[in-house]
Amino acid sequence: MIGLLQRVSRAAVRVGGETVGSIDGGLLVLVGVERGDGEPQAERLLDRLLGYRVFGDAEGRMNLSLSDVGGGLLLVPQFTLPANTRKGMRPSFTPAAAPEDGRRLFAWIVERARARHAPVATGIFGADMQVESVNDGPVTFWLEVPPPEAA
Repeated sequence: MIGLLQRVSRAAVRVGGETVGSIDGGLLVLVGVERGDGEPQAERLLDRLLGYRVFGDAEGRMNLSLSDVGGGLLLVPQFTLPANTRKGMRPSFTPAAAPEDGRRLFAWIVERARARHAPVATGIFGADMQVESVNDGPVTFWLEVPPPEAA
């Protein structure tokens, strides 16, 4: 499971011209689900998103997490994130989870996030979304929790 997190001063997701999710300061996270991912990968990614120290402390050092600062969390499903781009001029989506698996795990991580943190906002799985953000820093990190190795 992949989370591309961006520290933002604000972010919003629109579908069909309507805002479906927005936050003030916090993290915008594009979430990609890979083949073989399950709840353990989603839970580990969520742990990292809530605990990753990307916010400044009193000295300006990145020592505080989203949980520490109480910022917003905007989770946006991103099917293209797991794409294989190593060769050629067109991405391969073979590494991405099947849509039904991606939808299920995205819903699962959202449910768990809402149980552990507030505020949490989301995009809509499978929708044509417009994502707007004001990056703070900019600070952007790629977090990956790999699926278990094939047996």
